[in-house]
Amino acid sequence: MTLLLPAAGRGWRYPLLLCGLLALLSLHLWLDGGLHPAAQWAQLWQAPVDFSGLQFHYAALPRAAMALLVGAALGLSGSVLQQLTGNRLVSPMTLGLSAGAWLGVVLASICLPGVLALHPAWPALGGAMLALGLVLLLAGPQGLNGLPLVLGGMAVNLLLGALATALVLLHDQYARNLFVWGAGDLAQIDWQWTLWLLPRLSPALLLLWLAPRPLSLLVLGLAAARGRGVAVSTILLLLLAALWLSAVSVAAVGLIGFIGLVAPNLASLLGARQPRAQLAASALLGALCLLGSDCLALAFSQWAGDSLPSGAVTALLGAPALLWLARRNLRPAQQAAAPPSVVAGQRRWGRGGWLLAVALLLLLTLLSVCLAPMPAGGQLRWVLGWPEPLLWSLRWPRSLVALSAGAGLAMAGVLLQRLLRNPLASPDLLGLSAGGSLALLLAASWLGQPLLQGGPLLALTGTLLVLGLLLWLGRKQGYAPGMMALSGIALAALLDALVQAVLAKGTADSFAVLGWLAGSSYRVSGTQALWLSLAVLVLGMLALAAQRVLALLSTGDGVAQGRGLVLERVRLGLLLLVALLTAVVTAVLGPVAFLGLLAPHIAALLGARRPLAQLLLAALLGAALLLLADWLGRVLIYPRQLPLGMLASVLCGAYFILLLCWQRLRRGGGR
Repeated sequence: MTLLLPAAGRGWRYPLLLCGLLALLSLHLWLDGGLHPAAQWAQLWQAPVDFSGLQFHYAALPRAAMALLVGAALGLSGSVLQQLTGNRLVSPMTLGLSAGAWLGVVLASICLPGVLALHPAWPALGGAMLALGLVLLLAGPQGLNGLPLVLGGMAVNLLLGALATALVLLHDQYARNLFVWGAGDLAQIDWQWTLWLLPRLSPALLLLWLAPRPLSLLVLGLAAARGRGVAVSTILLLLLAALWLSAVSVAAVGLIGFIGLVAPNLASLLGARQPRAQLAASALLGALCLLGSDCLALAFSQWAGDSLPSGAVTALLGAPALLWLARRNLRPAQQAAAPPSVVAGQRRWGRGGWLLAVALLLLLTLLSVCLAPMPAGGQLRWVLGWPEPLLWSLRWPRSLVALSAGAGLAMAGVLLQRLLRNPLASPDLLGLSAGGSLALLLAASWLGQPLLQGGPLLALTGTLLVLGLLLWLGRKQGYAPGMMALSGIALAALLDALVQAVLAKGTADSFAVLGWLAGSSYRVSGTQALWLSLAVLVLGMLALAAQRVLALLSTGDGVAQGRGLVLERVRLGLLLLVALLTAVVTAVLGPVAFLGLLAPHIAALLGARRPLAQLLLAALLGAALLLLADWLGRVLIYPRQLPLGMLASVLCGAYFILLLCWQRLRRGGGR
């Protein structure tokens, strides 16, 4: 069923939506202000004389107005983006625009606090534009209406989020107030932000007036639309207007996800087919969705006695919506696989290359243990030599953990990329690290357990629970690669929103938790390092034993089935192996993004084409990259330290994005 309303009744959708919006508004005001509808109506026409009146006029009403404005803006922005790209899975969240806006605000709060105070929308807009440019370069014109655009947005989201986290850790005195902002909170204490946001949403009226004609022509395709008079500048203006609506909303209330994804799809289900009807219905439904989500947040806060940010509620409702929309909008071919963006190198990896890789890893290991700055006479000087027993006892566990974790994540990345036949796939895509992090945070915040006590066991439990949920979600589609990737995206977004909600409480452990989330090796004991290396060794041997299965999977589902492979069982087993590799690393080290994405690519570009060669070379490269990140984290800002996971995510992510953009531009120039 595509339509939920009969054709004759479509004209009633706007009155019905307005009636539902008014009823939900009354419920919202009752939950926030404690006044029944008759008392609300009376309070509207009189000045506040008691606490309930003050609460109604300066907290409940501004919060409801902010929910309506932000919801409408995000719904309208998502509708414009979906109509421009022809992709029903596109939204400010799935394109990484929210993470870009967060990075822009964090940078402005540290470097230009005066600009942020006077013009908070401009840093958010700049970050969103950066994210969009990177995503478009990654996906290319052929991937705008399919899965590559969403997966490219997720890769950009990881990179910009890691950069923002690094800045918060390094400048915590300037960024403490961003915890609540990152969780998306609609709470208000006056009308200041509402009055700030209202005039800046004026592009919404222009979109409703001017956008329908070019959007209706773009349905025919870009070339046909340009032949009928639609200029490229018009398309860019529409795109900029959508970015502006998203940026000012994020600057006002923080990160609110999924509204821009759900509202336009609901508008389509309700029968809105013409561009103007889709825009108007998306705005109304966005306001209704965010107001309803905030009602749930208020109800939970009253029941639990603790505040819950609205961003966490929208993620809780939006993650299942993303999965449902993906099943509805993606064709079976798109669910099964996504086209690659990076091709293997033309050279072959020979014996000399293996000797060079092993020698490089040994050299990095010696440097990590033997080379470090030391204070001498009030100055720092570099010391090269075998460390004293105390320093040795501190350095060898960190080096061993970096080696083991890098090799494990790299092998997990090779398995996942070959399984999904998608070069943008990585262990982070499945949300397993986020599951372990959330389990640790919940134990520390709600159970009163010391922050890092029992951390490995809790993280492992959380990761395996997420794996079980992923397997349950994927069994109906036979663990189709594209759907598993989208399931991981949805779960990762949900878990990250819950992590932000826990951090927004502002406890004394917030920065310690944030440091663990960045991937810290300085707290690892020798016993943990040995157990991790043993676990990675055993699981790595299992991965090497699966080389023939990986080779058959790369030839296509039909050939693999013809050779006797039971695809569902094979995918299930490989997913379990990927999850275990990721779980043991996350349990000891914390989440490390992008390493499992980059190491397989470098191995392929160097000529390791067969599964066995790519697994071994990626393991060597992953170990070397993470060991280098650990050493740099110890010496760059000595005596302070940077978590190796954060540094590895930033370095590997930046290199990976630049690599993909360069190859995209080179292929485009070749045409």
